[in-house]
Amino acid sequence: MADDLFGAAADSAKLTRAPLAARLRPRTIDDVVGQSHLVGPGMPLRRLVESDRLTSALLWGPPGTGKTTLALAVAGTTDRAFEQLSAVTAGVKDVRDTIARAGQRLGERGQGTILFLDEIHRFSKSQQDALLPAVEDGTLTLIGATTENPFFEVNAPLRSRSTLFRLEPLESADIEILVRRGLQAEGAEAATEAIALLVDRSGGDGRQVLTSLEVACALAEYGTVELEHVEAALGTSALRYGRDDHYDVVSAFIKSMRGSDPDAAVYWLARMLEAGEDARFIARRIVIFASEDVGLADPTALPVAVAAAHAVEHVGLPEAQLNLSQAVIHLATAPKSNRAALAIWNARAAVRDGAMGEVPAHLRDGHYQGASTLGHGVGYEYPHDHDDGWVAQQYLPDALVGRTWYEPTDLGNERDVSERMERRR
Repeated sequence: MADDLFGAAADSAKLTRAPLAARLRPRTIDDVVGQSHLVGPGMPLRRLVESDRLTSALLWGPPGTGKTTLALAVAGTTDRAFEQLSAVTAGVKDVRDTIARAGQRLGERGQGTILFLDEIHRFSKSQQDALLPAVEDGTLTLIGATTENPFFEVNAPLRSRSTLFRLEPLESADIEILVRRGLQAEGAEAATEAIALLVDRSGGDGRQVLTSLEVACALAEYGTVELEHVEAALGTSALRYGRDDHYDVVSAFIKSMRGSDPDAAVYWLARMLEAGEDARFIARRIVIFASEDVGLADPTALPVAVAAAHAVEHVGLPEAQLNLSQAVIHLATAPKSNRAALAIWNARAAVRDGAMGEVPAHLRDGHYQGASTLGHGVGYEYPHDHDDGWVAQQYLPDALVGRTWYEPTDLGNERDVSERMERRR
């Protein structure tokens, strides 16, 4: 009896001292803020939970979007038992013990079990495999949460037995609801501009905004939270930049340059630099882009990109940000052509598909004794012996005469290339 009393008192103390984000976690799915595409009226996750037909699921999304919150809300909405493990601290033994308890519940009173496994991407292959039999036979329903792309981090057999739910960063209206709930929980008030700054700087991360709000309330000594309190609190918040952000931001960076939007390109460059992305990686992407997306439409693009890459090596950050910015703006505003890239991609594809042929005799090496008796080099016209440095002669194998892989555009300097080639044809 005494143990129960002390246990209840300890739980109450923990709840009182818990971080604001933990104190505000909803008890049921109706209390969840955001993710309306999953838990809104008639939406898939809500329908599965309310009909108690939820099978194993993977909740995938950036930090602070409510994966743990959603799992706990699901648990509060169903009649199933709920167990929680963290892949950071749990091992195979913990998983097996959980499965044993789930089997006992199912056998004794027909009650199902939900296992919430946070950060499932940290589980090794063998640890994930230990879950498979119980998931397959329905002993337990797995809800795994991950910030990483499950197609990279979760074993295919486990992933194929789970429904994937993608959580999106919270919208501004959702963040404002969280802020106002947080203020109520803290017994504090906030100036309108302070709330607006919290919402604007949240980046769709509910946990981060509540953490910042809690710090701001402490700085305000639980009076009115003013703008300066929020600014000070936000100064301690780190920029979110996980593995998925790496791929997504790099993709946006490349596509902004390709789309000739220098402002967007510089913004994504800034995001990468502020997050600590390797400047050499950025430089390599710029060098590749110069040939893949600009090419001969601006022949200076590649030298500019290579020079920026050299600057990164010789100057280093933070000064090399200037060189990277110059190169990015140059590439974004340059005329675009992917024809140089298409030429080599298509030519290699043709070779792989069997487009072969013998080297024409007049192009073969004729610099050794007896070569002329084989016809090697005989009839070759030296272009520099002609006034315009060009002479019409066959360079492709007989079977490929007439095939073209490089077809210049009419954009930028490539227009001159196109006209010159057309005159020669």
